[in-house]
Amino acid sequence: MGTKFGAWLARPLASFHLVVTIATLLTVLGLVMVLSASSVEAYADGRSAYSLFNQQAMFAVIGCVLFYLALRIPLRRLRQWSFPFFAISVIALVLVLIPGIGSEVQGSRRWFDVGLFSVQPSEIVKVTLVVWGAHLLASRHAERANLKELLVPLVPAGLLVCLLVVLEPNLSTTIALGIVLAALLWFGGLPVRLFVTIAVSGVVAAGILALSAGYRSDRMRAFFNPGDDPQGIGYQARQALYSLADGGIWGRGLGQSRAKWSYLPNSHNDFIFAIIGEELGFLGCALVLGLFALFVYTGLRIAGRSADPFLRLLTATATTWITGQALINIGYVVGLLPVTGLQLPLVSAGGSSLAITLFMFGIIANAARHEPEAVSALHAGQDGRFSRLLRLPKPEVYSPARADAARARSAAARAARSAEKARADRARADRARQAVPPARRPQAGADAGRRRAPESRGTSSLRATRAWEPSYPVNHARDRGRSR
Repeated sequence: MGTKFGAWLARPLASFHLVVTIATLLTVLGLVMVLSASSVEAYADGRSAYSLFNQQAMFAVIGCVLFYLALRIPLRRLRQWSFPFFAISVIALVLVLIPGIGSEVQGSRRWFDVGLFSVQPSEIVKVTLVVWGAHLLASRHAERANLKELLVPLVPAGLLVCLLVVLEPNLSTTIALGIVLAALLWFGGLPVRLFVTIAVSGVVAAGILALSAGYRSDRMRAFFNPGDDPQGIGYQARQALYSLADGGIWGRGLGQSRAKWSYLPNSHNDFIFAIIGEELGFLGCALVLGLFALFVYTGLRIAGRSADPFLRLLTATATTWITGQALINIGYVVGLLPVTGLQLPLVSAGGSSLAITLFMFGIIANAARHEPEAVSALHAGQDGRFSRLLRLPKPEVYSPARADAARARSAAARAARSAEKARADRARADRARQAVPPARRPQAGADAGRRRAPESRGTSSLRATRAWEPSYPVNHARDRGRSR
């Protein structure tokens, strides 16, 4: 069995098929568990038992479309569009804080209402920061930039995004963005000493933020003293542990959870892993953990096999972000971490998170199709049934020489734009001088009074020749005086 699996992994498109399979299994599991966990409370509120499931299924369809579009995006377009989309997402973070534009729910202003559903810009900025940060660091490394050029503007932009998300307030997404920024710096080759300094500073800042607001400090107190208020701030975490214990090894059966009958708040969202443990037991939890472990292996495998530095950074960072978010969610459900509110990727209820995470999985699958062996197989006609069904374009072969030429063309274009701007500035200055009346222009005699003494013949002619000196050679300094 192990030999057959190893032979299958050696196939050129194995990474691509693994990413697609993991995304499909997690999404289907999430839809089933959201339906099971949300139906009771939705019916008790007078709504349809399928109301939240229908919304999640709609976002799953949108996410599948985004997954397909991510598979078709050429890498050069992805890099060209990375900064404009990042800037748009930052502007959206600013707009969502404005009353009347952003919607406030339970004291947090995080959503844009667009009719049938809501969009959370803090979820979008995770992806744009990953893509733009990978593009920026890959470009700077190719240009052999120094440490300052690696950190600026990436770190200031990342801190600005974190600040805007904190103002919503949304500490859980801020932690996810911190994971993204730390992964970019780590895989981008930041020196270990400086990385440790930044990481420690981030942990200290997160601790200060966790203790600065009432509900966040309550969560910290509930974590360190779970028995102080079991029916208050410690109720949700305690009920999650009861739900996991009730499931045992085999679980109570799909749909048979008792905690979802209003005993466990947010059972369909932040604490859906507890419902999985209750209904599917330890085996269901092990399945979820196994899928995320396989995702870690696949993501790092793609990063290790990619020839393009941009894809290496992008895939490794995205894998770290998604896996880190999953581990934090599972960690606070089982009582190992304080409750933060981070969702379980692709499984928890949350339309924006589901669609955006599927888009990120699509980008990772696109990177898998750019592995050198996969590129050779696809250009040799070994597309496979799935690729032929989707009519995916053949990936481009990565060439360092072509990448250097593209960077040279980009540098030449920037230099040409700078030169054109300088010519425009000079033309504008000339027009401004010509607009001055002749009476106000400086007189030649005044200029002559400010002349400096002629330099010695040892000075280069380019520097020694003045505007008032003849351009032809003269034999002696006194001849210069007579020539004026």
